[in-house]
Amino acid sequence: MVTGHLLPVIFFLAILTLLILIIRFKVNPFLALLLVSILTGFAVKMPIGEISENIGVGFGNTLKGIGIVIGLGIVLGKILSEAGATETIAKALIQKIGKKNAPLAMSFTGLLVSIPVFMDAAFVILVSLAKNMSRITKIPLITLITSLAVGLIASHNMIIPTPGPVDVGTSFEVSFGSFASLAILIAIPAVLIGGWLYSLWLGHRDKTVTPEEENNVNATTSSPKPGMALSFLSLLLPIILILLGSAISFMLADGSVLKEIFEFIGNKNTALLISVFAAIFMLRKYLTKSINQLIIEAAESSGMILLITGVGGAFGYIVYLSGIGEYIVNTLTELNIGLITTGFLLAAILRAALGSSTVALVTASTILAPVALGSDVSPLMVALAVTLGGLCFSLPNDSGFWVVSRFSGLTVSQTLKSWTLGSTLAGVIGYIFVLIINTFI
Repeated sequence: MVTGHLLPVIFFLAILTLLILIIRFKVNPFLALLLVSILTGFAVKMPIGEISENIGVGFGNTLKGIGIVIGLGIVLGKILSEAGATETIAKALIQKIGKKNAPLAMSFTGLLVSIPVFMDAAFVILVSLAKNMSRITKIPLITLITSLAVGLIASHNMIIPTPGPVDVGTSFEVSFGSFASLAILIAIPAVLIGGWLYSLWLGHRDKTVTPEEENNVNATTSSPKPGMALSFLSLLLPIILILLGSAISFMLADGSVLKEIFEFIGNKNTALLISVFAAIFMLRKYLTKSINQLIIEAAESSGMILLITGVGGAFGYIVYLSGIGEYIVNTLTELNIGLITTGFLLAAILRAALGSSTVALVTASTILAPVALGSDVSPLMVALAVTLGGLCFSLPNDSGFWVVSRFSGLTVSQTLKSWTLGSTLAGVIGYIFVLIINTFI
């Protein structure tokens, strides 16, 4: 096996090759990641017979922890979207906060809606609301889009049950209750500064509002929608069950039947399954499609997500076995860079290189988790730092970049200013809060 200074060179070339394959030659990320995983194995002189086996192990280990969560999360998101619950939540927040505070409402809407709903899908659902609010309030569109998008990506990257934070929490072997609680606590100031306040500053520089259009009212607004309480309950139920299960089981004696019951209820897979059935029961009269049709659509959506997430874990496992991750960690340690900062920087670098925040989180956690678990640094703090690093540096090699740009109508330059810089600022603010919290534990 290759050792020493050649390892970061191989890592850099692997990332560069991946970028060229995805951006220049438009190779599907799944195939590109798989090919680069194999090439990396050859480059570090891993025994040929072990390369494919290790890729399979890395792929399986990743999906073992998050495969069911991904599937159930997408099903729940489909139900909430089809029933109009996400639209109800957004409008209720704006009504409570007021039109003048629409950017703040958008930030919290994004933060809440993207907990069970994937960021891309949630943005597509809510962008029309942002455009309508721009027309009504005359608030610059870039302000509302930035507020919404940063809120969405923050919860998508930090708060379970989306696959990125679930994989990070699983890899670092942290309590999902503690992980979710601190993630929510840190996400709020990160979104307020990186999303809301930054969006207001952007609006002063770019005052373009969405032009008036005929028939600009969302066509779905005439259909019945669930009430605010029902919508919020359907949205937050998996988080409530996970937090409740973790909190109550922590207070009960080991080995007790009640502790086992609450641990079972608080398990991420069980909590999501309960939430899906609860959503079907509570929202069934608002659905225009059959449950089977929604599940089929969710399965179609989850297929590529599962493949890319799994092979991202495989690539990270190859990098880990090669010693590249350990070399980077040791190098950063020699530079007096702690594991928390290493987690943040590594995830940020991978996000810039790979595009996908989920793949960046999976890869970074696969590399760093074994090191963190063997150190005296809190794995929970390192895990949170990784999720925050994954917020940074979304570039045009990120599909989310183009979702924001194309569905909002922002130019590439505007998208870089709003989406890329806003989410990066949120990541940095959250990282600072992690460092502060770490001094008190």
